[in-house]
Parts: sequence; C-alpha cells; structure tokens
Amino acid sequence: MNLMNKIYKDKEFMSVASPILSHKEFLKTKSIVHHGNTRYNHSVRVSYTAFKLSKMLGFDTNAVIRAGALHDFFLVRDDKNIMTSTKMLIDHPKMAKENAIIKNLKAVESLGCVSVICSDKTGTLTQNKMTVQQIYIEGRLYEPDQLDLLNQTHRYLLYDAVLNNDSSIVDDKGIGDPTEYALLEMFRRIEADTSSILKEANMHEDILRQNMQRLEEVPFDSDRKLMSTKYMLHGVPTILTKGAVDVLLDRCDYVRCSDGIRPMTEAEKDKIRMQNQLFSENGLRVLSFAYKESEENLDIHAEYGYTFLGLISMVDPPREESAAAVAASKRAGIRPVMITGDHKVTAVAIARRIGIFEEGDLALTGAELDAMSDSELDEQIAQISVYARVSPENKIRIVEAWQRIGNIVSMTGDGVNDAPALKKADIGVAMGITGTEVSKDAADMILSDDNFATIIKAVANGRNVYRNIKNAILFLLSGNTAGILAVLYTSLMGLPVPLTPVHLLFINLLTDSLPALAIGMEPADDDLLKEKPRNPREGILTRGFMITMITQGLLIAAASMTAYHIGLTVSSAMASTMAFATLTLARLFHGFNCRGSESIFRLGLTSNRYSLYAFAAGVSLLALVIFIPALHSVFSIAALPTTALGQIVGLALMPTVIIQITKIIRHR
Repeated sequence: MNLMNKIYKDKEFMSVASPILSHKEFLKTKSIVHHGNTRYNHSVRVSYTAFKLSKMLGFDTNAVIRAGALHDFFLVRDDKNIMTSTKMLIDHPKMAKENAIIKNLKAVESLGCVSVICSDKTGTLTQNKMTVQQIYIEGRLYEPDQLDLLNQTHRYLLYDAVLNNDSSIVDDKGIGDPTEYALLEMFRRIEADTSSILKEANMHEDILRQNMQRLEEVPFDSDRKLMSTKYMLHGVPTILTKGAVDVLLDRCDYVRCSDGIRPMTEAEKDKIRMQNQLFSENGLRVLSFAYKESEENLDIHAEYGYTFLGLISMVDPPREESAAAVAASKRAGIRPVMITGDHKVTAVAIARRIGIFEEGDLALTGAELDAMSDSELDEQIAQISVYARVSPENKIRIVEAWQRIGNIVSMTGDGVNDAPALKKADIGVAMGITGTEVSKDAADMILSDDNFATIIKAVANGRNVYRNIKNAILFLLSGNTAGILAVLYTSLMGLPVPLTPVHLLFINLLTDSLPALAIGMEPADDDLLKEKPRNPREGILTRGFMITMITQGLLIAAASMTAYHIGLTVSSAMASTMAFATLTLARLFHGFNCRGSESIFRLGLTSNRYSLYAFAAGVSLLALVIFIPALHSVFSIAALPTTALGQIVGLALMPTVIIQITKIIRHR
C-alpha cells in the first residue's frame, strides 16, 4: 500500500512509533479486522495523520504519535471476521450468508448476465497457505531441515529470508503476507547446532530480529517485484534483497558458493533459470535471494550489483472446491480467466490443475500484452485463459477487451491499484480478507472468504433473483389476464357482469400479494448453472413469455367462465359467486405453476415452504368469505351448495393440471 510505504519511510515518525509498532503485543492487532482493514494498519494511519496535523498546529508530536497508535489498542475484540459498515449491508440475504456481500443492489441482477470472470490466483483459486518445498543453492536441492548453518551461503540465505521480511508468527498463526510467514515457518524447522547468533536465537525470528536492527528499507511493489532492507551483518552494512527470479537474477554480478564468491556467468544464470522453470512447471511459486555489502544509502537505484544466494520454492495448493467451481462456471457458459503476478509457467500449471487452462488455450505475460495492439488482443482474447506478471493497467485493458466483444465482465482485486479495474468491470469483486479499503470501496461485491467458488454461488443467486422476478411477473400478468378475459367475454356475450368491484379487490389483494412474494423466495437450484448467461439487452416480455402468459391466462379464464355458466343456470348471483371463487382458487393453484419452468414434482412441493404458506393462507381467507354468512353481503356472494363447491375445486384445479402435464412432457 502506497500510504503505508510512505509512513514507513518517514524517519521522524518512525523514530517515535517504531518501538510501539514492532512490539509483540501490538503486532497481534494485525489479525483483528477493524474499519474494513486490520487494526494495526488503521492505528498506524491514524497515528501518522495525527502526527502531520500536530506538526501544522504546533502540538507535541511525540505524544500525538503514541496516542494515535494506541487509541484502539485496549479495545477488546475477539472476532476475526470481516466487519462491514451499515452502508455495505445493502445486500441479498442469501448471498450474505454465502460470504458474498453486495454493496450495489443492481449488482445482484447483473450477476446473472456475467459471461467472463477474471479472477486472481492467490487466495481466490488457491488456499493462500504457502509452504516451503525445496531450496536451490549452488546447483543442489535441499529440504528446509537440510540447510547447514555452518555454511555461510546457507546462513546468509536465512538472514535474507527472515530479516528481509515484514511478517510474523503469533500464537502459531501467521500474520502478514503468506509468502513471507512461510519463510519464517521454514526457519523454525531448522535445527541449529552452531554457536552462531542463530543458535542464540533458538531459531526464533523475533530474537534474531532484535539482535540485528533494520537500518533502511525499500518495500516491495508490484512494478519492481523486489523488496530490500539494510542491516549490519557481522559488523558489515549489508543490503538483503528478495524478489522475482526474472528481475533479481539480471541484477546479480556474482554468485556465492561454499568456496567463496565468483563472478556470475551466463551459464550459471541459465542453470538457475532452468531450475526456476522446473519449479514453476510443478506449480511452485519461486523467490530468489541476493545480497551485497555496501555503505551506500538504500533506494531503488542501489538494487544492482548483487551476489546471488539461491532460490526458495513454495507451494500454494488450489482450494479443494476450485476445480468444481471452475467446471460449474464453464457449464454455466461463463469463461474463467486467471490473472496473477506469478511466473507464467507457475500460473499455467495451477490453471491446468483446476481446469481453467485447456488444450489450445494461450497464456500471456504483462509484457506480451503490452506489445499487442487492441485489435490483436480482440482477435485472440477468447483463447487467452491465463495472464501472468500483470500490472493494474493490464487488468483494465483485459476488462475493456472482453467488453468490446459484448461480454459482461466480473473482475476480482484486492490492492489499491486494482480499484480502477474494479470500477471498469461490470461487477467489481473485492477480497474481504486480504483486500484494501480502497478496493472494497470501488467494488460492487465483497467476498468475505476470498473464494472463487463464492463468486459462482453469487452468480447462481443473481440468476435466481432474475428468474424469480420473471416468474412473479408471469404469475401476476397471467392471473390478471384471466380476470380481464373473463370480464371481456361476458361483455361481448351480453351476459351479467361476472365479478363485482369488491370481488376484484379481494382477488387482487389476496392473490397478488402472498403467492407472488412466495415465488420470489424460490431457492436456487443446480439447473441455473446449466443455462447460458442471459442477454442483458433482452427484456422480460419476450415472445415466448407473452405466449405463455396469454395461454395460462386463457386456461384460468376458461375454467372461471365454465363455473360462471354452471352457476348461471341457477341465478346471476350464483354465477358471479362461482366465477369469483373459481378464479380466486385457480390463481392460488397457479402460484405453484409459476415457481419454475419444470413441474412441481421435479421442483418438490416442499422445497419452497413459503408457497405452501401462501396457498394455505389464501384458501383460508377464501373459505371465511364463502362459509361465514355474515360476510356474504359484504362480498356480494350467494350461499354455495356442496355440489357447487366440488365443481369450483375441480374447475380451479384443471388449469394447473394441464400446465403441469405440459411441463412434464416438455422436460421428459
């Protein structure tokens, strides 16, 4: 984060704040979420802002720095989950329960149209639980517990891994970047049998760090892909650097061996590159380590002329559910795309393992993407499934390219620099655990578990919201069409009015409320992810929708008018009563028809209990009107004989029977 880097570089501020910020108990606040960030970062920012203001106003800066850093320290909080402000809770409840927090209500419906998901790899598709696998030093591979601390090359590699590192382990829990605390876990696995400072440290990074004070630093950033710090090692000012192999190796002029330091040759570089390739092909993340003894001030211009130490490979296994989620997205007609800062070979290996990268697909680096024109990118983008070593600018360009060819794009991100891409995407998705406040503010949706599978669940729920809205509209329009057709029929035939104003009010109040709401509560099912994304430009009132609506309205109207004619043989009052009761009950039954495109037997009668509650409530209210004599005059109905009641139930049920048989035949 740019602000945090600026803070750490401010020597005046850090001279006062450093004892607090590095304290073991204060470091524990890195694991507590607070105001959308960690309590540690929040407190540092408050302290720094107060420091700047106090300088302007002439206050005691030392006191202000300490007060700002500690203002939240003594608050007791046991929760470790993401806490969101009230404004973020404009969400769909089902999605919130499934770790997808919707900030923008329009995004719920838009999710159903998503055709491309551009996802980060680390933590989203993988577990973000790094573990050191093998170490490459002097042309040999070592397990972590095979390192020889009497060997100066091995020892300096460990200095670089532990000291050039901002993470920590508190109560056996890693705090900070997973890659960095994986290095600390590796360090703790080593058995020290030497009288060096490492022996005194008992292989604990805190003691080692206390004995070797950091003098200067240049934090990691995504452009340089390096991190450097300066220490006094054995009385000599030494710059320790770690970073991407393809960046750091070209800055190394020497290589350290057991017999001393020798010039770095192209042949040696080729051997290192080959080993990096082998690590990457196995899906391992690789960091390179180097150092140089120098008294020069540490800045980005000093990051040259290094002595190479070695490579450390780490594995970040894919999430167990990632492969299934990727397969589900493809079945749903959604193209998953991996975007990562890792080496291309590593990214392809992971992508192939979880099903994103298939035969015939392409992988591009950020540099290769920069070399392509927009027209070239548009021609090839459908084949590109992996982007590696990308910049935030590259992300924006990827989104724009997919949008130019007519796709609805979802983009994930967690950093400050990802905010423009999240804004550009149709659905911006921020990471709840690792994401910055800026990325969360820019996003439409926040994943509280940083999991790709959660995006697929959100897409399914988004499609379900649209489907339920469409089904509810079908229910309302088809039911009201039936009433209109009934009144129109009697008018054209010169018959008595079948429904009085009070009948229509009762029908609309009863059938247009509870059953319609129940349809909106229909749960998502697996079939939603078997459908292709809908066209966002396509309206609800399509030709097929209108035919279905009119056909169902005609069936209900026919049943109601049949009851009307049966009652008309007795009296116009009996005809009106039977038409009213049949239309009401038929529309209540029709609520089951509009739950989905498949039959009620396939959907399950009890899978949506709200539809049963709505039907029971509707039938109960209709029964009160029919069977309580005191209400007959209020609702303008006549007393019904038992035979008429049976006819009403049979006729009201008939449209539902016909519709359900049609659905069974259609989906055989």
